[in-house]
Amino acid sequence: MERNKENPNASDGLGPPSDREPLPEQEKAPPDEDGEEALAAKTEEVKALQDKYLRLAAEFENFKRLSQRDQREYIRFANESLLKELLPIVDNLERAIKSAKETPGSDGLIQGVELILKQLLETLQKFGVRPVKSVGEVFDPSRHQAVAHVQSKGAPGNIVVEEYQKGYLLHDRILRAAMVAVADAPKPADRQGGKAARGAEQRADDTD
Repeated sequence: MERNKENPNASDGLGPPSDREPLPEQEKAPPDEDGEEALAAKTEEVKALQDKYLRLAAEFENFKRLSQRDQREYIRFANESLLKELLPIVDNLERAIKSAKETPGSDGLIQGVELILKQLLETLQKFGVRPVKSVGEVFDPSRHQAVAHVQSKGAPGNIVVEEYQKGYLLHDRILRAAMVAVADAPKPADRQGGKAARGAEQRADDTD
């Protein structure tokens, strides 16, 4: 009698695939919301740092520009005190020339002093010193120092009519203001008196 031989590979509870219990499906992982928030925060941080860097770069450029401008201004006006001290020498030379011209027989002295004065003025000009225009100009408080006011019939008011001491500029900055006399505007009474006088003259001419 033959007995059915048991399959050694067979195991209890295992059948064909169709008979197996279905395995539970793997659940899909939820989106990593914490990672997205961290990425957004890092992006904002990088943007803020970039803006801060741009601002610092702009401030540094402005600082460098201002420093360079201050350095240039310092170089231009470094000799201001020395040049200002030389101006009285120019004044004295001009007075000496004026006085010598009033003395007969001093032509040689005049020529020598004029030559010295010319050389000195040329030297000052090389350093940016130039005279201020005064006579005939409108009075400018930033360039002129009024030491006298005069009544002038031939000039309108607020016009410089006489210069007592020359003024000088160093580049575009006043080195010494000019001492001047300024014409006052005619008073209303003077104008009326002038009109009355002219009217009397005209009547006298008509009578003649």
